[in-house]
Amino acid sequence: MPTLRILISVLGLLTAGSACVAATLRAGAHATDITPASFPSPINGGMKGAFSSTVRDPMHARSLVIESGGASLVLCIVDACMIPREICMEARRVAARATGIAESRILISATHAHSCATLTPAFQSDPDPAYVATVPARIAESIIRAHANLEPAEIAWGSDRDPTQVFNRRWFVKEGQNYENPFDGKADRAWMNPGHQNAKVAGSAGPVDDEVAILAVRAKSGGRPLALWANYSLHYVGGVPAISADYFAAFARETAVRLGTGDDRYAGKPAFVGAMSNGTSGNINNVNYARPAPSPRPAPGAQVETVARSVANAAMRAWARLEWRADARVATAERDISLAVRKADAAELARARRIVETTPRDKDGQFSDRKAIYAREALLLDAYPDRVPVALQAHRIGDLTIAAIPCEVFVEIGLELKAAKSLGQHFTISLANGYNGYLPTPEHHRLGGYETWRARSSYLETDASTVIVATLRELLAEVAR
Repeated sequence: MPTLRILISVLGLLTAGSACVAATLRAGAHATDITPASFPSPINGGMKGAFSSTVRDPMHARSLVIESGGASLVLCIVDACMIPREICMEARRVAARATGIAESRILISATHAHSCATLTPAFQSDPDPAYVATVPARIAESIIRAHANLEPAEIAWGSDRDPTQVFNRRWFVKEGQNYENPFDGKADRAWMNPGHQNAKVAGSAGPVDDEVAILAVRAKSGGRPLALWANYSLHYVGGVPAISADYFAAFARETAVRLGTGDDRYAGKPAFVGAMSNGTSGNINNVNYARPAPSPRPAPGAQVETVARSVANAAMRAWARLEWRADARVATAERDISLAVRKADAAELARARRIVETTPRDKDGQFSDRKAIYAREALLLDAYPDRVPVALQAHRIGDLTIAAIPCEVFVEIGLELKAAKSLGQHFTISLANGYNGYLPTPEHHRLGGYETWRARSSYLETDASTVIVATLRELLAEVAR
């Protein structure tokens, strides 16, 4: 009997030791420069293709790898307006082969900065094929190097709020008033960016989400800050006439300074990586149209820095309250769904061809006329398949859940997912693992307005958000078990 008791005790110690090893959490982060080297570079963000030959601040792919209990998760945030599915999937394949992390456990998202080099054709902005060919490997490099930086770590998550920088950009059109859309119609009841104190509009057509959520990791030994991953539902800021990673990059720089990561104590260690992911900001911007236009207008880049400092204040308040832990369950669920593409009918295509053929182009070969721009979009969209794949993910880290949607997601959808959370905290990352245009709710489709106008920037079936939310609820329930 004593021998048996000793054996049981030894086995118990071995089991406990195995559990401790399995639960050991490691994390690593890295930022890889992906700025184009050839200029002028095409820039996304407008209805006319633009170009830049100067760089205000470089573009990066910022990666965080978390490993716990034998499971891994990669969160990669790329300075880009949008990233096509093909680039995301190729980068995931390369990174998976190098690290052994399953592709389904890799999330690659775009920040949606409107001043980054073009990766996805949008309106009249087409990418430089030579530059695009280099991007998957550079994104993968960021993930691979973050994986190489893995070290024992502690992790925490939390949030604070910043209501000062987010405004719903869709406004209700007053009864008896109207404006003309690019399809000769005047029935739209929502107006995006109507202008300051426009007498034709009554008030915002939706809410905002002012939460600043953070996921933080630090070295287990000594508490050296490794990474701070944030999420805020703000479209972008803009106002920079050069290649710029917008307030997303300014936030990363600001948090690095606030956390003292340049301290000599950390010399020779992997660099701290701060990152800001885009939340559900499809109908949210940084302009308060209820007030007069600012006078004088901010200098180029000034508003970017203002927003970054403001949101960093909230992130630092959240950081100060974090409860650190050396283990956290990591789980992932991924599913591709198929959604229908809204296309022009025969009569609409005939109108589109007529407009494109008869509307004069500018000296740069592009259209300025909005009807012609959307007519061209109708013809390009007609070449799309009738249905497209849409990649959805749900991730869990401890009692934090993260949803990933490859669209410019309306804020109502993000708020609905937060309200339905089954664990402690939730946020959604937009523009993840591809680009499938705007994602308005069916109610917003009925209101009309820019985000619903059929184009390569808005083409999913009108009930797409209903299907996506239902699928994500299933995936979130799966990772919560």
